[in-house]
Amino acid sequence: MKYYLLLVLATVTIPALQAAEKLYQSGKILDIQQETRTRVLYYQVDTPVTKAEPYFEVSVQVGDTIYLGDYSPRHADETVPDEWNVPQAKVRLRLDKHYIFLRRLAGTELQFVITKRIAAVAAQKVPASPSPK
Repeated sequence: MKYYLLLVLATVTIPALQAAEKLYQSGKILDIQQETRTRVLYYQVDTPVTKAEPYFEVSVQVGDTIYLGDYSPRHADETVPDEWNVPQAKVRLRLDKHYIFLRRLAGTELQFVITKRIAAVAAQKVPASPSPK
């Protein structure tokens, strides 16, 4: 009976421990750019009426991996925090399977959709040109 109670208790507590929130990691912002996408609003006599919508592309290095992500602001005048516009800016972040959450100094987060993962070692290696003989 004791073993049965211990088994039930372990079965209940182990999944609860795995469901804990992920911790923040340190990373550095390599580049951040504001870009625009063209979105079709509607068609008028077979002619598309479009609107340019801004978004931000960010590249963040965490360890040996560079993550590229997109962030779509709520309105066109929204910008990223000024402390992120510094080259090689340090940032606290949290990684998910498809998202990267960058933490602002105020404690809030911006959610970026991960579009690409690159090995940092491969991205930094530049093939040397062959020396003339």
